[in-house]
Amino acid sequence: MAKTIVGLEVTEESVRAAELSLGRKPQLIAYGEVPLPPDAAKDSEVLDAGAVAVALRQLWTGARFKSKDAVLGVASRRILVREYTTQAMRPDLLREALPYQVQDLLPVPASQAVLDFFPLAQNGDQVSGLLVAAVSESIEQIISTLAKVKVRAQAVDLAAFGLARATASLAAPDEIVATINIGDHTTQVVISRGGVPLFVRLLPIDVATAAALRHSAEVAQPELELAAATGNGHGSVAAAAAPGRTRGALRAATPPGASDLAARVRSTLAFFGSRSGAAPLTRVFVTGAGAAVEGVMAALTAAIDTPMTIVSAGDVVSVVTLPPAGDVSLNLVGTIGIALGEARR
Repeated sequence: MAKTIVGLEVTEESVRAAELSLGRKPQLIAYGEVPLPPDAAKDSEVLDAGAVAVALRQLWTGARFKSKDAVLGVASRRILVREYTTQAMRPDLLREALPYQVQDLLPVPASQAVLDFFPLAQNGDQVSGLLVAAVSESIEQIISTLAKVKVRAQAVDLAAFGLARATASLAAPDEIVATINIGDHTTQVVISRGGVPLFVRLLPIDVATAAALRHSAEVAQPELELAAATGNGHGSVAAAAAPGRTRGALRAATPPGASDLAARVRSTLAFFGSRSGAAPLTRVFVTGAGAAVEGVMAALTAAIDTPMTIVSAGDVVSVVTLPPAGDVSLNLVGTIGIALGEARR
C-alpha cells in the first residue's frame, strides 16, 4: 500500500500537485507546479491531452513525487453544486435513484453526468445535502490523460470540498466559516462547519494574477519561466514575469475585477446568512493566488464585515521540506485539502 497520496489540480494556467504522508497527522512532503501552454486546459477540463501529459510528466519528475496515486480536484464552472433534499434510503439505492430524480436539474442527460450526493442532515424520512453533477466526458478525459503518464486517479473530489477540509483545523468544530479561493478565472466560496461543506458557489471572475498575466501574454517560452523550489528541494517550473518587467510591477496595478469580486462574494455570503435558521459566519479564510493581488484584499475588507485571514499552505498542514512561498503557497491550500480526504482515511 502506498504511504503517500497526491492531491492534483489541472487549471487553465498550470498543473499543480501536493504529496502528503498518510495518517492522522498528514505532512506535506513534496509539491510542484508546471505551467501549461495556452488552450491546453480550461476549467478543470483537458483540451490538449498531449500538452497536459507533458506537463504532468515534468511535474512528477521535477517534484520527485514518491506516489503515482492521486486524488483529482475539479472546479469547473460547468459543475453543478446545489442544495438538494430527497427521500432517505440506503446509499446504494440512492445512487441508483439519483439520476432519475435530478434529470430536470441537469444541463446534460443524466447518462452523461457524474453524480454525487453529500448528505448533511436528516429530518424524518427526508435527507438534505449537496448535489454535485459534472459532465462525465470531462472527468474521463482528465483520467485518461493521467493514465498516459501512469498516474492513477484514486478519487475525484470537488475542489471546494478540499478547501473546507484544509481550513477546518483553523477554527473551532462548531464555528461556521467561509473559505474563499481566488483563482485566475474562478473564485470558489465554500461555507463549512468542522470541515463539512454546507454551501458552495463557483464565481466566474477573472483576476490578474501573475500566472494569468503570463498566460495571456502567451509566455510559453522557456526564458520566461522561473524555477521555484518544490517540496523536496528540487526544481519545479513556476510562473514568472515577462521580460523587462518585474513580478511586483505586474501586480502593482489594482485589478479591474476587484470591486466586482468583492460585491459577488458579499452577495454570496449574504445569501447564505439570509436563509432560515442559518448561523452567522464567525470568520472568513482567503487563499489562492488572487488573494495576493494588490487591491483584492482591500476590496474584500471594505465589502465584508466578518474578520478575514489570508491562509497559506503552512497554515493548514505540517511541512517537512522546504516551505512553499508566494503564489504557490496560496494555491496549494486547496490542493492539500484535496489530498487530505484520502490521507486521513
